[in-house]
Amino acid sequence: MAYDACMAQPLILFGAFDRHNVGDLLLPHIAAALLPGRELIFAGLAARDLRAHGGHAVRALSEVRAALGTQPVDLLHVGGEILTTTAWQAAVMLLPPEEVQAMLAYLQGQPQEQAAWVQRMTGSAGQTPYVADRTHWPALQRVLYAGVGGVQLAQSEPALRAKVLAKLRTANAVGVRDMQTQHTLQAAGIATTLLPDPAVLVAELFGERIAQHGAQGEAAPLRLAFPHGFLAVQCSAEFGDDATLDTLATQLKQVAAANGLGLLLLRAGAAPWHDDLGVLQRLAARLPPATVRVAESLNIWDICALIAHSRGYCGSSLHGRIVAMAYALPRINLRPPASPQQAAKQAAFAATWDDANVPATVDVQQLAGAMQQALALPSRALQDTADRLAAQYRRGFEALRAQLA
Repeated sequence: MAYDACMAQPLILFGAFDRHNVGDLLLPHIAAALLPGRELIFAGLAARDLRAHGGHAVRALSEVRAALGTQPVDLLHVGGEILTTTAWQAAVMLLPPEEVQAMLAYLQGQPQEQAAWVQRMTGSAGQTPYVADRTHWPALQRVLYAGVGGVQLAQSEPALRAKVLAKLRTANAVGVRDMQTQHTLQAAGIATTLLPDPAVLVAELFGERIAQHGAQGEAAPLRLAFPHGFLAVQCSAEFGDDATLDTLATQLKQVAAANGLGLLLLRAGAAPWHDDLGVLQRLAARLPPATVRVAESLNIWDICALIAHSRGYCGSSLHGRIVAMAYALPRINLRPPASPQQAAKQAAFAATWDDANVPATVDVQQLAGAMQQALALPSRALQDTADRLAAQYRRGFEALRAQLA
């Protein structure tokens, strides 16, 4: 793709929306909706066309840099837990899921080949490829961050942490989405603004589109199948061992029976290390057939519609929780049994923004009690939280946008 050097200074929206994860795919939609009239370039680490799933046709940042040359350009990191995503993690998550095991086996014990492969996949030799700066691109005029996360940055390998902090010190504005990340950066002398994750605006900005998907997609027949409503349930592949699935099934049966609810199992991301349809099918097999359905769509608007039409959300995905928050629904997050630290960003976000009466992250053995507590919360309080976060993000984003004028 060539760019006209005479056109208005473009703005690159940069993030991990080059792979399938519902939150990452939503973030550029939200940024674009808040930047009407601006010339936008959607960029990730790799060129990917995710429009079939409701995402964007994404260009590789390295290709955009080559095409623009010395033309002045601004860059906005649209959000996500990007500050601690390593080059290795990014490269693996860009693979088709069916190729992961073979590639990992091939690269095992070959550090030089592994390093070369990572660089080919990410288009960068850097350790933190989703954190961009001007070091190798002097034409970048302004670099901003809109609600990014890095809750594990303080515990990261020192060299990686140092590189991230060095890049952030050169940014024009750094907006972070949780107090834990903010405290880490403040301790390093980096000024930040605290603002919610951009997805708190999903209902306000895209309510009509989501409603259309709800009327036409997998959500529609669920109203007939579950006249008293259903619970939207999601879990990553980390929950896939038999013992954990047995416990999940027992807990979900308790919630369903106590509230007359159906159970809708869905995926919030299909990239490697995210969700696995087979895990959901194995969980469904442990539940009474009349009470459970498994959603197959990976379109992000279908996924949002399933959550929006539910009575509540229970899962491991942070953005599953945030979509539920935007729709003023009861929600809880689940901690993976073998690696509970993987729920750190969910806990940090809930501690920063959610009402103290809303359960944050719980072990699978606590699911029924926590979900029952969430379902009992007053709808007015949930709506107040949704309205407060949407308004706060808009104010924070406007301050960022003013720097791009």
